[in-house]
Amino acid sequence: MNSKPSSSSRPLEGLRVLEFGQIAAGPFAGSLLADLGADVVKVERPDGGDGMRVWPPINQTDKASYSENFASVNRNKRSITADMKSAADLAHLKALATKTDILLENFRPGVLDRLGLGYDTLAALNPGLIYCSISGYGQKGPYAHKGAFDVTVQAMSGLMSVTGEQGAPPVKAGVPVGDFGAGLYAVVCILASVHKRHATGIGARIDCSMLGGLLGMAALQTSEFFGTGQVPRRLGSAHPRNAPYKAFKASDDYFVIAAGNDKLWQTVCELVGLPELAEAPEFKTQLDRARNQEQMNTYLDPVFAKRGARQWLALLDKAGVPCAPINNYADILNDPHVMAMQWVQALDLPNGASTQTLGFPMRIEGVDLLKVNTPPALGEHNDEVSRQWLG
Repeated sequence: MNSKPSSSSRPLEGLRVLEFGQIAAGPFAGSLLADLGADVVKVERPDGGDGMRVWPPINQTDKASYSENFASVNRNKRSITADMKSAADLAHLKALATKTDILLENFRPGVLDRLGLGYDTLAALNPGLIYCSISGYGQKGPYAHKGAFDVTVQAMSGLMSVTGEQGAPPVKAGVPVGDFGAGLYAVVCILASVHKRHATGIGARIDCSMLGGLLGMAALQTSEFFGTGQVPRRLGSAHPRNAPYKAFKASDDYFVIAAGNDKLWQTVCELVGLPELAEAPEFKTQLDRARNQEQMNTYLDPVFAKRGARQWLALLDKAGVPCAPINNYADILNDPHVMAMQWVQALDLPNGASTQTLGFPMRIEGVDLLKVNTPPALGEHNDEVSRQWLG
């Protein structure tokens, strides 16, 4: 709706986004759009705002406190406040929705409809509106109104059934992949709809669910079930169709090998001093090795236990075998490769403190995606957005 961006600008400059986002999935999608240049205006309650504003770690200064969790998914945005029980505030939001390109929300299905801010109402006023709803299970179906958090959707999706060690209690993925996967799918759908709108002038209604996102990302597991009728099982760090492809214990620590083809397997056999394993019938092909990997490990485990992890990683790297240490976040965020890629960026907070954040981690040639703007104080941009969007 705004003027056409210049060739040197971020690719989404000129797009306006009204974000009714809370906690993770919606705000993460909004942060990606903001990183890429969209004007993302976050709508929050005046009495505290997005619940993530109080999530630790809290950066405290003499001026104020500010959540670094909140900052991580709300940088580059502006914040306005609205009381959803106020007719005047709802009318104001409806007016803003007529001036926006994209509305992004992750309330439970039906909440914005009841407030008069549903798709049908707003699309009648703004036919080009792209309206993206993120929810746990989708806008219809038996589970549409079921409460959802990342861990419950990980459990529902089958993800927890293949995560962790066989025979051990169920565990979730340590990163909230249900929330963030849905956010990524939402951005893909939004950008596809923006592209289509260029041709038709008509917006879109997007239904993006956490459950659908996790099932979509489980393509290898779902295809295994469809192809064999067998339910995929937990394998720890191992792979059902590839070996050696897991974490091994050295004399001092664990490390990971991914010898994903016959040539790499032969190289591993040479490095561990067991070249005869490469020709053993039970380990001859990739599928043979995957099928018999427990037997294979009885040969590899004692050898790997004789040297330290760093020694093995140096040997494997030199030989061209994909391998890695098992880093914690202190390790990887201070890693020389991460520093060389300039992924970690300085971030100023509204309370006057300075911290760091992981900026947009991809690069587009000719586009400067390094600068990260301060995340907003609650309601900081009420007047500014009204003036700029509504004149």
